[in-house]
Amino acid sequence: MGLLTGRPVIVPWDFSEMSLAALQKAVELVSNPNLVHCVHVAQLPMTTDPVFVWGAITEQSMQQQALQGFQNQIGSDEKLKQVYFTTIFGDPGIMIADYAKENDAELVIISSHGRTGVSRLLLGSVAERVVRLSPCPVIVLRSVT
Repeated sequence: MGLLTGRPVIVPWDFSEMSLAALQKAVELVSNPNLVHCVHVAQLPMTTDPVFVWGAITEQSMQQQALQGFQNQIGSDEKLKQVYFTTIFGDPGIMIADYAKENDAELVIISSHGRTGVSRLLLGSVAERVVRLSPCPVIVLRSVT
């Protein structure tokens, strides 16, 4: 039986091993895996991009592809199969915090890739933005490598 009950726990998903570790930790903490909301934030192609203009890529096709990738990565783990998965679009840090607020989340568990220095400055830190913007507590899991 998990420690948290009742309200959603948000786990941002980027298909990395670290996001899988965050998902597994979230499932351990909740009373029911259905309370875990695994959220993938995607970027839409620019509206002038030919694949977007011709309809080759749509929000729905991107959502379906992300769901399939998620299902492939979690494999046959019965608890992880019970997690709610969704794909939303926009800036990851802002969208994750907004999603947590809209769903009255109890907690966000996010993985950090541990970038430092110039790469962090240039790429920004999604985890850092989520910590600053989140309406609820955030646990940041860092890689130990």
